[in-house]
Amino acid sequence: MKLKLSTRLFLGFSAIALLFVAVVFVNYQLSRSVLRNSQRIAQSQNRTAQSTRMLRSVVDMEAGFRAYLLVGNERLLDSYYEGERQLLGSFATLRNEFLPDDPQYQRLLRAQKLYEQWSAYSHLLVAEKREARLRNPKQEGLDGMEHRNLAADLTGKRLMDQIRVLFRGFDRSELASREKQRDKLADSIQQTRVLSVVLALLALLVGLLSALFLARLLSRRISTMVELAQRIAKGDYNVHVTDPEQDELSELAASLNSMAGTIGTTIAQLERRNQELDQFAYVVSHDLKAPLRGIESASRWIEEDMSQELPAHIQEFLVLMRVRVHRMENLISGILELARIGRVEQLDERVDVRELLTEIVDVLSPPEGFRIQFPTYLPVILAPRVELHQVFSNLLSNALKYHHEPEKGMVRIQYRETPTEYVFSLTDNGPGIAPEYHERVFVIFQTLTERDTLESTGVGLAIVKKIVERHGGSITLNSSEGHGATFTFTWPKMSAAAPALARSGGAK
Repeated sequence: MKLKLSTRLFLGFSAIALLFVAVVFVNYQLSRSVLRNSQRIAQSQNRTAQSTRMLRSVVDMEAGFRAYLLVGNERLLDSYYEGERQLLGSFATLRNEFLPDDPQYQRLLRAQKLYEQWSAYSHLLVAEKREARLRNPKQEGLDGMEHRNLAADLTGKRLMDQIRVLFRGFDRSELASREKQRDKLADSIQQTRVLSVVLALLALLVGLLSALFLARLLSRRISTMVELAQRIAKGDYNVHVTDPEQDELSELAASLNSMAGTIGTTIAQLERRNQELDQFAYVVSHDLKAPLRGIESASRWIEEDMSQELPAHIQEFLVLMRVRVHRMENLISGILELARIGRVEQLDERVDVRELLTEIVDVLSPPEGFRIQFPTYLPVILAPRVELHQVFSNLLSNALKYHHEPEKGMVRIQYRETPTEYVFSLTDNGPGIAPEYHERVFVIFQTLTERDTLESTGVGLAIVKKIVERHGGSITLNSSEGHGATFTFTWPKMSAAAPALARSGGAK
């Protein structure tokens, strides 16, 4: 049974995660060893420092004691009593850091006993010295003291020398212990470094191998499906991918195959229907326009043959008939033109917008007094010339057609450029359009005047909107009743070379 792709990915990432967990655990254990050795070294240093303070206190007591015996000044005993206070409990505290069978424990125990003997000896002589001074204020040295022989035979010096020997031995032993701990610390640090590097490299290797395995597992199959999708995007709907793995990607491959088949079927049906629509449009255009032309011809014949006999109101009806026939022909042409937008691929070409607008104005032949202002600069752009011509032509013809005072009319064309698109605006001083009709004017067959008052099919702005939006642009209307109208549309730049081309074309 083959594993699913999600299961394989889960197992691969789980293996990597477990390896990293192992790395963390080993590093944690090694760090604990390093920490223990560091703590032992610090502990040994504290013991040595404590023993040094104790020995200094003993030495200070001895110095103060001897000075007092010689001079008899009580102030000389300050260091003696201060050292005694500092040593109070110090032996027990330091000794508690060792086990009873430890040689250091035994040294401290012997040192404490010797200190206690020396302390008893020194207290005895200090007491006798005071008594002698009380009896004889001029007493000096050991005169008049009952146990002066204890000082004379150097009993105190021998006790103090033994205490010094024990403390020096204690310090040497601690120093040797620290050296061993330092060696262990260095070994543990080195071991930690080596194992960390080895485990990190191992984790990296396993991660790379897992990534390589997953990449090889997925890349070939995904590349095949990407190629399939690209071929579908290019219009090849007969492609088929076979994926025997029976996992999620196999389902994706099956979906792509199904999509390609569905798109192929749909495209074929769409092409057949487009052909039928083209044929229908031709038939409609021909079959509808032929009777209309016949009606127009018949009305003219009647008018020519019976011009003297026809009443005036009949002649008006015949003229109105021809006007409406002409409007019907224009409406049919507009509908066909709207339907053909996008059906025939228009190639981009180099279009000088100033030349294009000049050509459109010449064809429209605005009435005398009607002015159309061009901006100082107009670009040269890459666009389908026919469609761009339709956009400008319909917008300008609307401004001419609906102006309430053509002899004073004006259309001002403006242009600006953004990094991604060209922006054109056409502003007129016509009657304007109320805001509630701004969306309506772009709907096919919608006009804002009576059809008998002004000849209009209601298709022109619908064509403009369809062309602009088909190319990825947009068109907006800014107007209010009695204040003219501004139509603004954007035309996207087709390539990065388009702006440079436009600048090189320049204004004419």
